[in-house]
Amino acid sequence: MSRADGEGPSLSHAGRSFASLRMTRGAVTALLRFAVDIFFRRIEMVGLERVPAREPVIFACNHPNGLVDPLFLLCFAPRPVSFLAKAPLFRYPVIGWFVKAFEGIPVYRKQDNTKGTNAETFGLARATLQRGGTIAIFPEGTTHSDPRLRELKTGAARIALGANLAVDVIPTGIYYTAKHVFRSSALVMFGEPIRAAAVAVDEQGEPPADEVARLTQAIEDIFTADEDQPLAEELDLRRRFIDGYHYLRERDPARLEKLQSAIIKLESELRRAKLDVHELKPEIDLWRLFRVLILLPLAFAGTIVNYPTYRLVGFLAHRFSKGEGAMIATMKFLGALGLYPLTYIALASLIGWRFGWPLALASLIVFPLLGYIALWASEAIDDVIGDLRAMTHRVFRKQAYARLVDARRAIREEMVKVAEEISSRPVDESSYSTT
Repeated sequence: MSRADGEGPSLSHAGRSFASLRMTRGAVTALLRFAVDIFFRRIEMVGLERVPAREPVIFACNHPNGLVDPLFLLCFAPRPVSFLAKAPLFRYPVIGWFVKAFEGIPVYRKQDNTKGTNAETFGLARATLQRGGTIAIFPEGTTHSDPRLRELKTGAARIALGANLAVDVIPTGIYYTAKHVFRSSALVMFGEPIRAAAVAVDEQGEPPADEVARLTQAIEDIFTADEDQPLAEELDLRRRFIDGYHYLRERDPARLEKLQSAIIKLESELRRAKLDVHELKPEIDLWRLFRVLILLPLAFAGTIVNYPTYRLVGFLAHRFSKGEGAMIATMKFLGALGLYPLTYIALASLIGWRFGWPLALASLIVFPLLGYIALWASEAIDDVIGDLRAMTHRVFRKQAYARLVDARRAIREEMVKVAEEISSRPVDESSYSTT
């Protein structure tokens, strides 16, 4: 038997294994994307066209929301992504299978007491890049709630510069309007690529420290919002507010106190009026209201089926997150991913035992559909009620309503003035930066 003949079966087996891995990854990604679309009411993507189609890429991401952050890149990045994950996760029964299926790269930390070194982690990461793959890394090293990057660790730069080839580092921002709240909104922004050229490395495979520092700073500096999208504008506004807060605290505390007082007063008046700030421009969608009325019986049935599981997921998420706000959304997502299918299977089994298995199989399709209808209808009803309440306030309490609108406008104008002052003069941001 020739060498080529001898290698044939193993190569064929490797090909089948790779194809099986791709199929598994594709199926799991589709399921996760469906779940993410359910958990978040609105998801916006900015800058997908900036991601190269074939070149090696490192996504350098901020880290506001625990295990939910990687899901966005797994589900919505235009290319398959490998993640750096702490080594103990690879030994967990379910999560271990997940990180292996998605070609995760283990990170060995001293506090985890696992065998392995940084050199092994960087070696695997660089091998992935050298074969044209993509890697995602959270260079901040910790989850947080700030709408800006914290001080970056150097891992992304060390991997990029030590790969011994040109690599595009893409600063990637993930922003949540309310990260632990079901049916909130999320934004993923892909920034302009930073080209990291190949550099000489030492005997440990490490690039020069000054090159690492330069690239790390470049990643942080380029992390900016795209103002073409509504959520991106909201993120930019929050950033400006934080900058303005620190600016006024250092230079004009009396002006800051006046602005804070105006905000607190507006919030108090809105609370008394039972209005949300977004309802100060009410608009009734009659076609949406008609659809709600038509689907109301189905929505009611869906609520009966799904509400107990919804409450159980919330209870377990708060119980097992142990007060860590950054983990609540992760626990909710994982809990829903496991408990809702179990609920539908249990109900279908009961129906099959009582009424026959054809009806049980049909229920596996009907129950999730009823749940989606209930979810859509409840949100639509909330919106309609809010708009009706605001319109009633505007018609029967004109002066009070006008005062709320004027107060909101004055606060926004003051915030814009502060932002313009910051941008029009050289300011040492280190004196009030949160990084």
